[in-house]
Amino acid sequence: MQQRHKYEIKKTKYMATKKITETIEEEPKVAKKKTAKVATKKAVVVEVSGAGEKAIAKSNATKTTLENENSPLNVAVYDTTGKEVDTIDLPAELFGAKVNPVLMAQAVRVYLANQRQGTASTKTRGEVRGSTRKIYRQKGTGRARHGGVRAPIFVKGGIAHGPKPQDHSLAMPKKMKRAALFSALTAKLAGNQVRIVSGIEALAPKTKLVMGALNNFGLSDKKAKVLVVTAIDTEAIIRSGRNLKGVTITAADRINTYEVLNTKSLVLMKEAVERLQEVFGKK
Repeated sequence: MQQRHKYEIKKTKYMATKKITETIEEEPKVAKKKTAKVATKKAVVVEVSGAGEKAIAKSNATKTTLENENSPLNVAVYDTTGKEVDTIDLPAELFGAKVNPVLMAQAVRVYLANQRQGTASTKTRGEVRGSTRKIYRQKGTGRARHGGVRAPIFVKGGIAHGPKPQDHSLAMPKKMKRAALFSALTAKLAGNQVRIVSGIEALAPKTKLVMGALNNFGLSDKKAKVLVVTAIDTEAIIRSGRNLKGVTITAADRINTYEVLNTKSLVLMKEAVERLQEVFGKK
């Protein structure tokens, strides 16, 4: 045992000295590598500084060209006759957001789940009316054994595993709801399905006039759904458009992702754009 212990001590000493010698020999190599990296970095800095003026000139040229071009968020405003009367800059926060299909699908699922009432209810065998006596004796009849007439297999018996009142509602953070709404509005604008209109509120409360205005906007297809967004609840517009098939009228503060995606065309009143910015924009 003593000889083995001495051998292990000698072995550890030898390994320690070997590591020290290896580190001493590798130190100059590491230093050379570091100096080489520093030299390459300096060369890159010199090249970048030399080409800096050209890059700045190119960026300024691209900025001027982009400013001269029409922005996709600058859209036309139409009157009730379908003529272009003005232009408006849509808020980039609402109509220039990143389109997130997964988030929009989640918002639609939450909205539809919250529309469920969950009031369906059936009675079990313990809740229906009927006697609790045993209908016939246990043995000797040749029939199956039963304990009462309220069993599910009998007429007017209870329902087995039937629906009961339950809460189907789902929750979603406000930031996610707004992001989903902004994605839906951006997708509609990118698909050229947004119309900005002025003057509908001045029309007489007649269905014929509202239908004629929608036809002037190119929305004459009766099968296509149209969502008309007003700044506030206007009784004249609501009464005029509630009989039109496929036309839904809502206020700007009640708009949601499902209604935007469930329509073919989105008609926004000019005042509704400002109302959307006030309600959903950054405060």
